[in-house]
Amino acid sequence: MRRALERAGFSFVRQSGSHLILKNQAGKRVTLPTHAGKILHPKIVRAILNDADMTMADLARFLR
Repeated sequence: MRRALERAGFSFVRQSGSHLILKNQAGKRVTLPTHAGKILHPKIVRAILNDADMTMADLARFLR
């Protein structure tokens, strides 16, 4: 997920505990949980995509 967000123009700003904060040039902020070895729940993925103004198709494109 982090790789896809970075390819979409988001960059790391700071970390708060086990969550990364990423921002893009337009000022959109996304909080990404970082729990090693765990798969993100679909609701969390949708919330992250919603915050980033991305669709599942965008996610698939940036993960290629």
